[in-house]
Amino acid sequence: MSTSIEDKLYTLTFKPDKESHLVPNQDLCRQCADKPCLNFCPAHVYSWEGDHLAVAFEGCVECGACRIGCPYHSIAWRYPRGGFGVMYKFG
Repeated sequence: MSTSIEDKLYTLTFKPDKESHLVPNQDLCRQCADKPCLNFCPAHVYSWEGDHLAVAFEGCVECGACRIGCPYHSIAWRYPRGGFGVMYKFG
C-alpha cells in the first residue's frame, strides 16, 4: 500500500509562532515568471494571491526546499524559534 505525501503530512503536529520564519522578497517574486515555489514545497506553503506571494508558514515542515528551489534566492529562511514549528511524531 502506497502512502501519499498528504497522508504523511497529516501525522504531523505544528506549533506556529506569531511571526513567519519564511520571508519572501516580494519585489523579486513579482518579477519571477515561473514561480517554482508554488510547486517545490511538499507542504504547499506558498500560494500566489493577487500581486504577492502568500506564505502559510504554520504548515512548514522545515525541509529547506525553498532555500535551494528559488532561482533568485528570494525567500529568507531560518528555523523557527525554539519550541515552535513542526513537531515530528515518532513511533
